[in-house]
Amino acid sequence: MDVTAIVLDILLGSVLGVVGGLFGIGGGLIAIPVLGLLFGLDQQLAQGTALVMVVPNVLVSIIKYNQRNRIDWRRAGILSGAGILSAIAGAMLAVGLDADLMRKGFVVFLLFLVAYNLWQLRMKSHTVTNPPGVAWLAVLGVFAGLVGGLFGVGGAVIATPMLTSVFGLSQVVAQGLSLTMALPATSITLATYAIHHEVDWLIGMPLAIGGFFSVGWGVRMAHALPERLLRGLFCGFLLVCAILLALK
Repeated sequence: MDVTAIVLDILLGSVLGVVGGLFGIGGGLIAIPVLGLLFGLDQQLAQGTALVMVVPNVLVSIIKYNQRNRIDWRRAGILSGAGILSAIAGAMLAVGLDADLMRKGFVVFLLFLVAYNLWQLRMKSHTVTNPPGVAWLAVLGVFAGLVGGLFGVGGAVIATPMLTSVFGLSQVVAQGLSLTMALPATSITLATYAIHHEVDWLIGMPLAIGGFFSVGWGVRMAHALPERLLRGLFCGFLLVCAILLALK
């Protein structure tokens, strides 16, 4: 890889880092179709390579979100603990599946999330009267971890809309809590993909460097935007990712 390519990858990682910080997802959700389209990586290799950037992005995002809205670490521990084993199971399943089938499944998954979030936007906002209990957090952690491991997106993209619509948390609070689950899950998922040689480190490391220094900007934007606008942008973001991946 020449110097120009490395610089371009760092710049791309910077853009993805801002997006990851804004939506509390680490940037992997959009990095996966981008890696497939621009670099020609198959679905599993794109997912594994994106995780190289996602792991440090998630770590920085957690720190930034906690500085602005204190994370409930007890609930975070339950959510993340429940998602670890299911994330491993999802990642192990993913590396053995057909790449084209994985891509199509990922598109369907994204379109489902778009429809769900659009439905959520139509619902009236409500305040939290009964925060999620231990049992519900554990169930959500297992499900989000499994899906996150399967598609290499960390599970936060599943946990966040569930925490906002079902349990009434605000978007930024839900994103911060979901990120705490994403960190151990994405780390384990990355290790699983790496063991199965589904990671391109030469592409992933420059992306990680760019994202590390830009993710904080996205977090600041998330806290500055109105709630409904942030949710609407999240829906549009998911739709763009689905279209990009479908065009591959």
